[in-house]
Amino acid sequence: MAIINRIAEFHDDMTAWRQDIHMHPELAFEEHRTAALVAEKLKEFGVDEVHAGIGRTGVVGVIRGRPGKGTIGLRADMDALPIHEETGVPYASKTAGTMHACGHDGHTTMLLGAAKYLAETRNFDGTVHLIFQPAEENYGGAKVMIDDGLFEKFPCDEVYGIHNMPNVPVGTFRWKVGPMMAAVANFKITISGRGAHGAFPHHGLDPIPAAAAIVLALQSIVARNVDPLESGVISVCGMNGGHAFNVTPPSAELKGTTRWFNPKVGDILQERLTAVAKSVAEGMGCSAEVWYDRMYPATVNHAEQTAKAEKVAAEIVGEAKVAELPQPVMGGEDFAFMLEEKPGSYLYLGGGKTGSDPNVHHPKYDFNDAILPIGASYLARVAERLLSK
Repeated sequence: MAIINRIAEFHDDMTAWRQDIHMHPELAFEEHRTAALVAEKLKEFGVDEVHAGIGRTGVVGVIRGRPGKGTIGLRADMDALPIHEETGVPYASKTAGTMHACGHDGHTTMLLGAAKYLAETRNFDGTVHLIFQPAEENYGGAKVMIDDGLFEKFPCDEVYGIHNMPNVPVGTFRWKVGPMMAAVANFKITISGRGAHGAFPHHGLDPIPAAAAIVLALQSIVARNVDPLESGVISVCGMNGGHAFNVTPPSAELKGTTRWFNPKVGDILQERLTAVAKSVAEGMGCSAEVWYDRMYPATVNHAEQTAKAEKVAAEIVGEAKVAELPQPVMGGEDFAFMLEEKPGSYLYLGGGKTGSDPNVHHPKYDFNDAILPIGASYLARVAERLLSK
């Protein structure tokens, strides 16, 4: 394994940074402490320019190497999730109800490690832009940074990022050309009826059975409206309505998420979900209003840049540990917005735990600090190899 020696030397420092960030998680657009820590470290490392407040709480560092026109963007996300931590580790979250359950603390630390090394060595031709992004979880921080002039202020010929992947061996990179992660939409269905005494339901219009019927009916959309050779998901993840044992409520609410790769499938999911919810509710004497928010497009890797990324990954961990992802992942990722603007690639880095360990977005998930120098070495080598005459 060809981890960069200099980066290996400050592995303990990176572990301390990561665990400090983990102890102080911040939700989308609230990453003030994290952003300040990132800016402070970049300045400490001797990064040429440090710009805060890009896309509200984003930070961009600029490192110039030898004279050259090439520019590379390296991106990490900083936000946490509204989950109560149950890891029991000494550095567990000190903020109740918030934790780094997706490894963004590790992603930020790996990019900081690459920044420290690149600022010391500057063994590349051109400019590296270090993009520390807020609000990846549900709020599209990548798009907010782009809309705030990210690529006008900090031009990038190409952009690269990585995401930890638990339950895959340490140092194993996974890549895929084309769609790698799914497009994402969230929905909320409000069913309105008329409340009544639970003993006399015929005096009202009960939204609870209407909501239950909608949940079941929605499952027919992918099964009967989407081409079996395509992929689509509709998941109802929340159901609320009523507060008393003996009162049928006037309204109920469903909320959930949909996923797809082909934009035509996305259109089908939105159209049919809306129609099914409204028609089922009406058929049971109620009415339904549907809020549907198409949040992220599919994360689509570019072929040329993925080939470059694959080669760099193999240099770090060996060709045997770099493999194509067997199939795309239905999780979403707002790096998709950056890949719509610039050619680039997004790889997975194995986290090294076993199948019995919790995956991301779980209250017992914790990033594996052993992979910090691997990820930092990969990001640093991307800059050195792709910005070379």
